Amino acid sequence: MRHSIDPKIDCVFKALLGAESNRALLIHFLNAMLGSALPASISNVEILNPSNEREFLDDKLSIVDIKARDDQGGLHQIEIQLLSYRDLPARISYGWADLYSAQLSNGQPYSQLKPTYAIWLLAEDLFPERAGYLHDFRLRDAQGHSLVEHGGIWLLELNKFDAERVNTEQERWLKFFKEGDRLNSEALPIWMQTPEMKQAMNTLEQFSEKDRAYHAYQARQNYLRQQMSIQQELDDRRAEADQARQTAEQERKNAEQARMALKQERAAKEAALAELERLKAQRHGSANT
Repeated sequence: MRHSIDPKIDCVFKALLGAESNRALLIHFLNAMLGSALPASISNVEILNPSNEREFLDDKLSIVDIKARDDQGGLHQIEIQLLSYRDLPARISYGWADLYSAQLSNGQPYSQLKPTYAIWLLAEDLFPERAGYLHDFRLRDAQGHSLVEHGGIWLLELNKFDAERVNTEQERWLKFFKEGDRLNSEALPIWMQTPEMKQAMNTLEQFSEKDRAYHAYQARQNYLRQQMSIQQELDDRRAEADQARQTAEQERKNAEQARMALKQERAAKEAALAELERLKAQRHGSANT
């Protein structure tokens, strides 16, 4: 490879799993990620929004997720997310619900609904306080009983994934996305010596060696860096505003406490004066008698 290519950059990610030429990679990826959650292993898929190189050159707001229908009719949404932000969980939930609900046209019965699976690879931690890199959300009650077996949402936090030894195909894919930009195609490690990983590496090489593809990669990388910078600035400003609000609130509480203390002191003085007047009056009355 002439250039280092990060498979987490969205145009590369979509070429890896959303191109017709890589349909086998998508099938392998879905089976690896979802495993026993599937009613049966996937043997074929229809890519509903195939990768289009031009969209990344001409449109900074291009659709970068991957949508597919498997041979059992199940729907799949796959997306890479480099930034974590406050409303991301709502966006993820809405995307799943939108894909699930869009299956029915007017007059179609609910029995036509098929399982819908959303898989998100997250470059930044969404749940820093939680252990484990895999979070599996489905329609269940508090006791773990399913309402319907209609898929769910799989979130995989790459930062938390640390596999020195690859034991499963899921781990192989996660390690590839986490370390892919550091791989040398001429000296691949043992864990990359599978047909799927070699095909994935070949896709990275195409981005490295073809001028137009590399231009698309660089353009997306620069755009995403700008977005990260903007998001970081927004986060910093939000943190500063939160700190200012907390400081103002503390100052307000301090002022209120000082006011209450002054009020209590004044009341104590008034009570002392009243007691003094009472004692004076009592002595004066005793003297008169």
